Amino acid sequence: MKRYFQFSGSRIVKTGIAIFLTAVICEWFNWPPVFAVITAIVSIEPTVSDSIKKGLVRFPASAIGSAFAVLFITLFGNSPITYTLAAVATILACYKFNLHAGLLVATLTSVAMVEVIHEDVLISFFIRLGTTTVGLLVSTAVNMLVFPPDYRKDILTSIQSISEHAGTMLEQTFRTILFAGDVNRQEEQKLVKQLTTEIKKTEKLIHFQRDESSFYPWIRGREAELLMAERQLLFIHNLEFHLGSLLYIPLHTIQWTTAEREIIMHAVTELARDLQHSIDYDPEKHQHQLKNITNLFWDDSKGIKASDALHPTHFPAAFKILYELITIYELVDKFFDPTSIKIAKEAEK
Repeated sequence: MKRYFQFSGSRIVKTGIAIFLTAVICEWFNWPPVFAVITAIVSIEPTVSDSIKKGLVRFPASAIGSAFAVLFITLFGNSPITYTLAAVATILACYKFNLHAGLLVATLTSVAMVEVIHEDVLISFFIRLGTTTVGLLVSTAVNMLVFPPDYRKDILTSIQSISEHAGTMLEQTFRTILFAGDVNRQEEQKLVKQLTTEIKKTEKLIHFQRDESSFYPWIRGREAELLMAERQLLFIHNLEFHLGSLLYIPLHTIQWTTAEREIIMHAVTELARDLQHSIDYDPEKHQHQLKNITNLFWDDSKGIKASDALHPTHFPAAFKILYELITIYELVDKFFDPTSIKIAKEAEK
């Protein structure tokens, strides 16, 4: 919540600064600032790269909207049909030329111009282009220089948070499997969806950070960190897949003894703790627990016939569950290499 407030607060401040500077520049040129301010407001994007890319779309879109406003006010004057035709024609043209990012600015510019064009339409047209240019340039400059975007801390924190949630979900899922049986598993399914949502948000942050790397030298120097974050996210994605698979295994045929269930639950609890407290990860303890689960897995697999390999869906539920758990153990072992643990420590600072 704190990080979200910081992100939103910085964007509000950027927008306010962009509006003020845009209005000041337009007043200095004796241009009406309203069109430039509208452009500046919508051009404060999460990244500088987005501001530039969308700005290159918004400028020609605004030019089209201004041109239609000039055309229809010349033909019909200041009338309802002028507003209608200017807006509709602008929307159609933006769709035709694939200028979707500039559609809103262009349409607002088009209909607003109808009200303010009273004399030389050609001069009004070029003034609108000038105000749009001022809005785009100011908003891009403010986005680049004021609170420059740096999502590194957010990425590290998010990956750590996802890891903790995955540990909680893993423990809860196995408590259901081992001690509750076939109960309503909607809660676990809800946790999987939440995990998927968090992963997508983190992927977006990494995408933002990559976009910024071409504008800030200090971000380009962190390419190794981004690659590591992407690799960790890939492991978590695989972890999410295997956690999800556990939700669709029927549990009524499982015949583990109480002692076997305790062995499995202890291994799961240790694994969940590794995910929730990554800086305390102990590879020797991890391998010891994996060996216990593997031994149990091979004991359970003795009753499987060779012909069953042709029909994996016929494998016993206990076999499938232990297979998924071993796979998750191996994923976590790869997840917690020395570099990953170093990143986790940085995230907790």
